[in-house]
Amino acid sequence: MCRLFGLTAGDTRVKATFWLLDAPDSLEVQSRRNADGTGIGFFAPSGAPVLDKQPEPAFRDEAFIHAAKQAESATFVAHVRWATAGGRTAQNTHPFSMQGRIMAHNGGFGEVARLDQQLGPYGRMVLGDTDSERYFALITQQIDAHDGDVGVGITAAAQWIGVNLPVSSLNTIVATPSELWALRYPDLDALHLIERPAGASTPGAAATASPDSAGLHVRSTTSSVQAPALHSTASVVVASEQLDGESGWRMLASGELVHVRPDLTVESALVIPEPPARVVVP
Repeated sequence: MCRLFGLTAGDTRVKATFWLLDAPDSLEVQSRRNADGTGIGFFAPSGAPVLDKQPEPAFRDEAFIHAAKQAESATFVAHVRWATAGGRTAQNTHPFSMQGRIMAHNGGFGEVARLDQQLGPYGRMVLGDTDSERYFALITQQIDAHDGDVGVGITAAAQWIGVNLPVSSLNTIVATPSELWALRYPDLDALHLIERPAGASTPGAAATASPDSAGLHVRSTTSSVQAPALHSTASVVVASEQLDGESGWRMLASGELVHVRPDLTVESALVIPEPPARVVVP
């Protein structure tokens, strides 16, 4: 399974070393098993996407570790890849960027040649060999077809794949400089969400906080976060794992699309109630 992570602080830029280090099942340690690639995506002050990704395990990738420690953005997308389609190349490593957006995907689907036909000229956006990047190209196509509505584009793309192709999972996170969308579909792979108000703290955080973390250095059995600004700044996190020990995590329903706006308002809708026509259990 690919590990999938998204964080947004709305329109507030924060510095973060997040959910990647120290804990037994952090993204960094997980990459020792999911050894086909690691990546982080965020946005420069200009709004341009920045991708730092390598087709090697994160625990051997000093550039990836450094980027995670130094990254500053209002939205982040991180991913650890276990390849189901496409080789271990930088082009095949998540996240991906198209038309100013960043996307990562957890799961897989088959018969990509049929999708290539559907993509038409949007296929030229695909630089690698993965089903995931083709999925993003289809999302981009559908966003354009629906007057720039990202949520409708994600929904239409996932519906097309679910009707026409064999599917294991289409879980995805799509981000812009100040917004984030997440879809869980179907229910084979988990996707969790937590809304963290400003000043939120995890039980036991004080015992594990370092002096420079301003009270927010939280560890759990699955991961770790060190993001001092999130002590005084609200945020929303979406992840394939429950990443800290506090209450408030919830599992997205199958077919549920979440949209986090710049003011951190969370909108949720069940956009695909029916299961895929052909479900493939990995």
